[in-house]
Amino acid sequence: MASVTLQKVAKNYGSVRILHGVDLEIADGEFVVLVGPSGCGKSTLLRMIAGLEEVSDGEIRIGERLVNDVAPKDRDIAMVFQSYALYPHMDVSSNMGFSLLLKKAEKATIDKRVGSAASRLGLDTFLQRLPRQLSGGQRQRVAMGRAIVRDPKVFLFDEPLSNLDAKLRVHMRAEIKALHQQLKTTSVYVTHDQIEAMTMADRIVVMHDGFVQQVGAPLELYDRPVNIFVAGFIGSPGMNFLPATVRKDGKTSAVLADGQALSLPDGLPLKDGDALTIGLRPEHIHLTEDGSLKAEVEVVEPLGLSTQFYVKLANQQVCVFAMGRSNVRPGDMVRLSADPAALHLFDPKSGDRIG
Repeated sequence: MASVTLQKVAKNYGSVRILHGVDLEIADGEFVVLVGPSGCGKSTLLRMIAGLEEVSDGEIRIGERLVNDVAPKDRDIAMVFQSYALYPHMDVSSNMGFSLLLKKAEKATIDKRVGSAASRLGLDTFLQRLPRQLSGGQRQRVAMGRAIVRDPKVFLFDEPLSNLDAKLRVHMRAEIKALHQQLKTTSVYVTHDQIEAMTMADRIVVMHDGFVQQVGAPLELYDRPVNIFVAGFIGSPGMNFLPATVRKDGKTSAVLADGQALSLPDGLPLKDGDALTIGLRPEHIHLTEDGSLKAEVEVVEPLGLSTQFYVKLANQQVCVFAMGRSNVRPGDMVRLSADPAALHLFDPKSGDRIG
């Protein structure tokens, strides 16, 4: 196992800069997820760690070793791709052990490593099958097994679950997390799915337009996003954003676009008349008989254990999430309340967090 260190790592395609000086320390044994929308640079960064893309500027180290000019096969890493990339004419056992065969490892060593990986992944009874005889989840496990038998210092995962259906993705992300807890190998995982990031990562790296926006533990990013982009990207359903103006008349409040007001916590660096963007997570908005806000229900989504509402508040649609079931129907007028301590305040110009 080894740490991974990125110092001022940048990537250019001609005159266009795709990655802008990324600094990142990944500890030995850590599971780090790179997350962001398509085109943010996360897969490019992963491919640079793997050696599949050249580094335009900066340094990449695996352990203490500078690997900028080291060939992928010599970096002691193993990569699991979105595509399973299995040899169709080879059975599972041969697919998993092929890299060791190329290294001229002894047959006993290959059999031992393949057997151990197959046991961990529940593939013992499939070793003689061809890829076409396997389900999508089984093929992905074979691809993971092929990486495990190499016993690398670092695992790299490039959106490995995106080809699977929703139910199988949930199952496989639990398997990958359990596998990491067993192997404790340093892992870097790329996804655009923030639920995968939240449920699997020790730390999340949120990227946007080639820049790292925030790095931290999942709940740290959820509870204290540094800007509007991170706040909107992390969390499902997503955070609601409401434009507002600060009003100070003995107490501090935020006046929404329709004239309704929300109380704000004391001690914030705000002046009367300041423009704000208020962030509110759906679970922090409550339907209460004495709520200070009025809204019209537009959509009700019963989920069994909980209910999700979309209401019209301050001239825009706002999502409200409540545990349990509800008799509220579209068209109903409801009252809402929000705990001032649960508000997230952002500068509407810079997008940065206030306070």
